[in-house]
Amino acid sequence: MYAAILSLPIMEVNAQMSIRMGEDSPLRKLQIAEIATNNLYVDSVDEAKLVEDAIRGMLEKLDPHSTYSNAKEVKQMNEPLNGNFEGIGVQFNMIDDTLMVIQPVTNGPSEKVGIIAGDRIVSVNDTAIAGVKMSKEEIMRRLRGPKDTKVVLGVVRTGIKDRLTFTVVRDKIPVKSIDASYMIRPGIGYIRIGNFGATTHQEFCDALQQLYTEGMKSLILDLQENGGGYLQAAVKIADEFLAKNELIVYTNGRRVPRQEYRANGDGKFMDGKVVVLVDEYTASAAEIVTGAIQDQDRGMVVGRRTYGKGLVQRPIDLPDGSMIRLTIAHYYTPSGRCIQKPYEKGNQKDYAMDVYNRLKKGELTNQDSIHFADSLKFQTLHQKRTVYGGGGIMPDYFVPLDTLRYTQFHRQLAAKSIIIQQNLRYVDNHRKQLKKEYPQFDKFKQTFEVPQSLIDNILAEAKKQKLEPKDDQELQRTLPYLRLQLKALVARDLWDMSEYYSVFNEENPLVMKAIELLR
Repeated sequence: MYAAILSLPIMEVNAQMSIRMGEDSPLRKLQIAEIATNNLYVDSVDEAKLVEDAIRGMLEKLDPHSTYSNAKEVKQMNEPLNGNFEGIGVQFNMIDDTLMVIQPVTNGPSEKVGIIAGDRIVSVNDTAIAGVKMSKEEIMRRLRGPKDTKVVLGVVRTGIKDRLTFTVVRDKIPVKSIDASYMIRPGIGYIRIGNFGATTHQEFCDALQQLYTEGMKSLILDLQENGGGYLQAAVKIADEFLAKNELIVYTNGRRVPRQEYRANGDGKFMDGKVVVLVDEYTASAAEIVTGAIQDQDRGMVVGRRTYGKGLVQRPIDLPDGSMIRLTIAHYYTPSGRCIQKPYEKGNQKDYAMDVYNRLKKGELTNQDSIHFADSLKFQTLHQKRTVYGGGGIMPDYFVPLDTLRYTQFHRQLAAKSIIIQQNLRYVDNHRKQLKKEYPQFDKFKQTFEVPQSLIDNILAEAKKQKLEPKDDQELQRTLPYLRLQLKALVARDLWDMSEYYSVFNEENPLVMKAIELLR
C-alpha cells in the first residue's frame, strides 16, 4: 500500500545522531557491531547489504508500514506517483516471447513515427528481444531511457513481408492515475481513480469538466482497489466536494502535533450527488477521501469495509538514493475515527492475512457477520448518522463479495495467463475486421458477442496445460464471467481503459447499486 508523503531532511537526522553518539549510546553499540562484523568475521561480507539488513531488521519490529527501499526500488515505487517516466510510449503485452503493442500512447514518440497497435517489436538497437526468453523487466530497461535519446526498433507488422525499422526519440510518457471516466447513465458520470499521484487532481478536474459537457449531474467515484498515494492529492480531491473550512482529515503522532487539512470551499463538484465505491483493498489516501465524504454527509459509500491503512509515513532519503519510510502519525477522519486497523508490532504475517481472515469469518460475504463494539460508534458531523471506527471505513450500503462467480477454474486460467494470451491472439488476428464492423464503441458494447471459437481456444489451451474444470457445473459457472472479461479486454485493446470498465461495470454489483441510489 502506498503511504502519504512528508519529508525529513537528512541533515536533521545527522544532527540528532551527533547528539546521541555518546560512548554508551545504543547508536554507538550498533556502529561497533557493524565495524566488528565487517572487519573480523570469518568470511567476507557485503557491507552495504549488512547495513541494509540491519535497517530492515529494525523496521520489521515496528508497524507493518515502516519500510526500507533500496535506490532501485525507490525509483520503481515513485514512477506511478510522479506522473511520468521517460521512454518510447507504448502499452504492450508479451505473446509467444514477443512484445506486442496493444496501443501506442496518443501523441507519444512511437505513434509519431508510425508504430501502430498490433506491431511486434523484435529488436532494440540491433539486440534481439523476441524469442530469446528475455524478461519483461529487461525489455523495459532497454526501451526506457533519458528524454531526447534515440532508440532503433525492429518491428514486424502483419501483412508486411519485410521487417520495419523505426528510430524513436524517447520522451516523457505520462502515467495516468485515473483509470476510466465516462457517462455511465444519462446525468450520471463515472470516474475511477487507480492511485493518488502528482497529477491525479488535474486529471480529475479535466475528467469532471468533460463529464459536465456531457450532461453530468451526479457522480460515481470508484475507489475500489485503490491502494492510496500522496496525502496532498487525496486532500485536493476531497476539497472538490466539501464546503469551505470543512475538515477533510487530521494527523496526530507522538512527536508530530495535530495537523488539520480543511476544504477551501471552491470545489468543482459542490452540489451534485456523490456515491463512493470501496472494497477491502481501498487503502490509505483513498480512505481519507472516503472518510471525509462520509463524515461530512456529502455522499454515500457503497461496498465493503476498506483496508484500514491509516499510518502516516515520512520518507527519509539516504545518500545512496535509498529511503526509509518511517511511521510518524495516525490519520483520523473528521468525526475522529482512526483509519488504521489494529496490528501487533512485528507480526507481519497476521497483518498480511487480514483480508483472508475477513473472508473466512464471512465479513466480505455476509453483513450479519460484521459486529462493532459500542465504543467504536461515531457520528457524522451534519446528519448525526452512526458510523464505525476500528479500522477502515465501513460503507453506508454493504454489497457482498460474490465468491461463486469467480471459480477456481477461472483463477487457474488467469494465473497461467491463458485468458490474456488467447485474447491478444484473437484481437491480433481480427483487428481490421473488428475496427471495420465496430467503428464506434457504442455499437460494440450493444452488439458484440464473444465468439465460441475464442472460448474453445481457451479451453483447448487449458487442457494442453492440464487445467480442466472439476465438472460441467463449474464450467457453466465460469463461462458468463469469462465472456464478460473477454469482451472487456477486446474493448480495451480496440479503444482504452474507459471502454474496458464501461463493459465490466454493467455486471459490477457495486456500480449497479450506486446507479440505483442515484436514480
